[in-house]
Parts: sequence; C-alpha cells; structure tokens
Amino acid sequence: MPEHKAASRLRLSGLCFLLQILNILLFAGFVRYSPESSSSLCSPQLNCSRRNQDSGFQHPRFRDVHLQVLLGFGLLVAFLGRYGPGSVAISILIVSFAIQWAILIQGFLYFLNGKIYVGARSMVSADFCTAAVLISSGAVLGRVNPVQMLLLALLEVTLCTLNEYILLSLMGVSDSGRSLTVHTFGAYFGLMVSRILHQPHMDKRKREDQQNTGHQADVFAVVGTIYLWIFWPSFTSATSVHDNAEPWAVLNTYFSLVASTIATFILSPVLYKESTPRMVQIQDATLAGAAVMGMAGEMLVTPFGALITGFLAGLICPLGFRFFTPVLQSRLKIQDTCGVHNVHGLPGILGALLGMLLTLLATADTYGDRLELVFPLVAQGSRTAADQALLQLCALPLTLLLATLGGCLTGAVLKIKALRSPPDKGNLENTGLWEVDKEGCDPRTSGKEPGISTLV
Repeated sequence: MPEHKAASRLRLSGLCFLLQILNILLFAGFVRYSPESSSSLCSPQLNCSRRNQDSGFQHPRFRDVHLQVLLGFGLLVAFLGRYGPGSVAISILIVSFAIQWAILIQGFLYFLNGKIYVGARSMVSADFCTAAVLISSGAVLGRVNPVQMLLLALLEVTLCTLNEYILLSLMGVSDSGRSLTVHTFGAYFGLMVSRILHQPHMDKRKREDQQNTGHQADVFAVVGTIYLWIFWPSFTSATSVHDNAEPWAVLNTYFSLVASTIATFILSPVLYKESTPRMVQIQDATLAGAAVMGMAGEMLVTPFGALITGFLAGLICPLGFRFFTPVLQSRLKIQDTCGVHNVHGLPGILGALLGMLLTLLATADTYGDRLELVFPLVAQGSRTAADQALLQLCALPLTLLLATLGGCLTGAVLKIKALRSPPDKGNLENTGLWEVDKEGCDPRTSGKEPGISTLV
C-alpha cells in the first residue's frame, strides 16, 4: 500500500516538526544555564550555595550515561532480525525527543523564579527518564508505528517525571540507580500499553516474525552487552552526591553483573537444548544484574551480598522467559516482545525489596559518615531508619500503580484508529523505514527478497 506508507511518513514528519517547534519555543521562554555551574551567572535572588555541584560533576560519568542510553539501550532492541535497523533508528528518535521533553517537564516541577535552570545533573536526570521510555518501547516493539512511539514518549516522560518527583522529592526515597523510577516503572508501563494494544488475530503471526533472528542480531547483542558491562556502573552511580560515595555503587554493580552472568550459564543449559547460552541471553542476564542494583547499589550490600543478589537476578531472568512469559501471552494477553518483565520488571522489584531491607541497617554505626550521603533525613534525625524503610517499601506499590494507570491511559490513546497503520498482509501493519533481508543477512547471499525492518 504505497499511498498508506507515504501518508504515514508524512504524518511522522509533521508530528516531529510540531513537537520540535514546541520544544524550541518552551526552551526560548523558560530554559537558562544553571547558575550553579558558573559563578558569573549568580545573582542575589538565586541560591548559589550549591554552585559547584555541576562543575564538580565529572564529565566521564556524564558522558557514560549518555552512551549507555544511546548505545546500550538502543542496541538492546536490535536483536530481532527483521526489526533491528529500524528499531535502532526509532530509539535514536525517542532519545532525541525525550531528553528535551524531560528537561522541560522536570524543570516545571522545580521552577525557580519562573525559569528552568539546566546543568549536567539535569541532563543526566533527563537521560534516566529517557531510559524508562526505551524500556517501555521494548514491550511494544513490532506493534506500534513511529508516530505512536513518539506519543508514547510524550506521555510517559510526563508520568515518569511525576513518579520520580513524588518518590525522590516528596517522600525522600533513596533510589540513586533508579530500580523503581526507571526499571520498574518503564517495564510495567510498557506491559500495560502492550495489554491495551492486544490484537488476538495478529499475535501468532507477529511472534513468528519477531522471533526471526540471525547472525546480524547476535552481532548487535554482542556489542550491546559490551556497552552494558563498560558503562552501566557509571549509570548506577551517576547521581551520587560526592565522589567518595561512588565506589560502593560501582563495585556492587560489577559484582552483581558477574554473578548474574554466571547464573545464566548455569541455568540456560537446563532450560534449553543449547549447551551454552545464546548471546541475547547473556545480554538479558547483564541487564538483570544491573537493574537489581539500582536502589541498593550505594547501600551497605557488602560484596558477597551483591554477588548473591546478582546471582538471584540471573536465575530469575531465564526462569521468567521459560515459564512466566508464556503465561503473560496466553492468560493475560500481554505480548512482551523484548522480555522487559523478566529483564527490568522483576529485577527492579527485587532491587526495591532489597533496598528496603538494607534501609533498616541505616544507622551511624553501620554507615558512618556515608549515612548523610545515602539517607540524609535519617542522619539529620528527621526520621528513623524504620520510617525510611517503610517509605522505601511504599514506593514500590505507588510506582506500580502509576505505571499501570499511565500505561492503560497511554495504550488507550495509541489505540485511536487515526494513529494506527493500515494492515499489510505482505509484512505487518507498518510503515517501512529500513530494508533488510528477512534473515538479517545480505540478500545477495541469501537469495531471498528483502524484508522490512520496522516498528509497527
């Protein structure tokens, strides 16, 4: 249907134009450089007591978070043979828009003298919010078109920022590596969107097409896994207030990564026929081991505790794919394309529960001077460790509630007939973005007609 594809491309172009003009106008009216990053910008009306925070915010950490979001998360959606290149292209589009929108929405919640002041930390915070959108996109990959994906980013960034504001600012929850606000929220938001968009007559054909992976997909998985190993510790420790609080988060994340990977090599031969795990399974284990350390990374996990936690996450991930994912599809009618429930959702919940238990140990005797960095309200005597642990626990159902309701709302919006692409019996109901061979190889060597790599 050439005319339908042309209309879809023009619709995407028009939406991108409108959203970018909106961002430019809002930036022109409200966004300014943070006075904290430059003493020359300080005025008597602004509080510049923390002016050195951005200047002391190390550039390598700032850079690593950007690389993690763009390359690490971007390559995670490229393991599907027919959807790889198009998925990466849309991931870049999501990152480009979501970072701008997140800065605006977060800035409006922290309005100061009618302006939004941006610095390195606000950019990293926007990256975190963007990561949640990329996680959600993994749940609906192959069933929404680029226009729907942009609208998903628009709505999810707003709700994700609201959830983060409630948890971190109003409740004082400690979640430096974003187990709740990124991994858990993004996973269950995406799952609920997937449930609302469920189309029974399409499921079987879509699963067959999406599971068609090839050599190119394994190459993407290898590169994505390497990026995760290199940059995720910086992602987990990026919001540490002082440099001396960073090593715990970095070390605990690495310990969790190695243990989760070993767990996958132990369990995969038991669950599947292969003698060694496929590269995509190792990639999933790496993600699970990192996600579980989001909240607890800077807490007193201890090295052996981080190994145990990572090992459990590495076991939960393949077990979830083997036993729970079929239940999601058959009973709950939730098609989880990239397995975000097993890779982000369950490890995020496990990390939140671990963080709640470790909060009970938040005393001056156990944490020493670090108590003020991790739990400032407990160190100041404003609340007890038990009170803080209760709030950490309450943050989990609150996040699940906001993600579920937000996902349902977003799914209902995306299901509007005008936003859906027309059916295409040859491929899927899609807008063609990228031509690749159906097996993910060079069509000259495979002898087959090129397929379409898309997000539909």
